[in-house]
Amino acid sequence: MKSKIVLSKFLKDRREKSGLSQGDVADHLGYSTPQFISNWERGLSTPPFNALRELAILYKVNAEELFNVVLEKKMESITKEMSRKFYGEK
Repeated sequence: MKSKIVLSKFLKDRREKSGLSQGDVADHLGYSTPQFISNWERGLSTPPFNALRELAILYKVNAEELFNVVLEKKMESITKEMSRKFYGEK
């Protein structure tokens, strides 16, 4: 769960440093409500890849930095799932 927190914190920090509201980001990405952005920043969901690319541009962050944060989250999720299946853990 650590990387989910890292990704959500990263997204929130970068949005705030960019001086944007969740509504501003939602509008830019074409979402009808800022709830999508809120869910990403609370770790309830993850932005789709096309939105991640747009966020890197919007937040003026190095795309590779954002890619690495997302990659870490994905690797942790896969490791947990494989471990659960391999060792029969619930």
